[in-house]
Amino acid sequence: MSPTALQSPPGAPEILRRGRALVAPALTQAVGSLHPWVAEMACYALGHCEVGGAPATGAQGKGVRQALALLGAEAAGGPAEAGVPAAVAVELVHTFSLLHDDIMDGDALRRGRPAVWKAYGTGPAVLAGDALFALAVETLAAAPAGARIVCAVRQLTTALGDLVRGQADDLLFAGRPWTGPGSVGVAEYEAMAEGKTGALLGAALALGAQLGGAPGEMAAVLDRAGRHLGVAFQIADDLLGIWGDPAVTGKPVHGDLRQGKKTLPVLAALKAPGGAALAQLLASERALDDVGVRRAAALVERAGGRAAAEREARRHLASAEELLAGATLAPDVAGRLRTLVSSLADRTV
Repeated sequence: MSPTALQSPPGAPEILRRGRALVAPALTQAVGSLHPWVAEMACYALGHCEVGGAPATGAQGKGVRQALALLGAEAAGGPAEAGVPAAVAVELVHTFSLLHDDIMDGDALRRGRPAVWKAYGTGPAVLAGDALFALAVETLAAAPAGARIVCAVRQLTTALGDLVRGQADDLLFAGRPWTGPGSVGVAEYEAMAEGKTGALLGAALALGAQLGGAPGEMAAVLDRAGRHLGVAFQIADDLLGIWGDPAVTGKPVHGDLRQGKKTLPVLAALKAPGGAALAQLLASERALDDVGVRRAAALVERAGGRAAAEREARRHLASAEELLAGATLAPDVAGRLRTLVSSLADRTV
């Protein structure tokens, strides 16, 4: 390998691999402290084992939140290891939210495997989610960070409250009309996405920074940057929910349209001049069949919903990058953060 290659900055896959490697021992130890049955469900949800406990391969998440927590610690001038408790806490919260989301949304698959509620039952999945939530708070509270722990725990609980509010809005959106009075606006959608997805991404960066010794002002900037990133992340998820490859997403194609979810591409298309045909199709009382969801996806794209969602994701990414550029970060850390942020809109890392 040439000297130039050795000196080249790490790409997003390398940043994510490094994060998973640093966090894995502490994450495994934390989950291992749970009741054995609950620990097995948690390991299954994390992609570490199959039903029954046999080791699993290929079903783990990318570890975005873990990487952000470690980079947050380094952004504050501390070692990446200082952010490990934050990384474990946010990963546990994220996993807890996925367990409960899959139940609420009726999603039978997660990362190409049966969701925890399908594999173990609804009641056990709820129990496992509750255990992960409690373990996340316990893990963070036990971090060796002295007086900073109070602020860190408050940061996490604030993010949890925002996550719950975002999820509540997402569920309530399902009962609102597609068009006319009471329909969901794009601004409402983005507020929901900031809570449901952005709050935890912001917390990952801010918690890592706090454990790394950052002043409150830096942690607040990183939190805002992460929230913008989260909105872009959720929009990208919406795009994958309609046009994503099941081999990549682990979920059926057109799944969000089939469920009638109010995602940004659909909402943007409905408010466009060419959205009338889509509105008529969605207003049907019958669930969309395979032909219907394909037609709906085509109508969303024709009305400009896909392009509008992509523009909005880029706008939020630009806002995140602007906030990071204005923060006082070490150049190498800033570069790795920019690399990771820029990779997340298309979710191909």
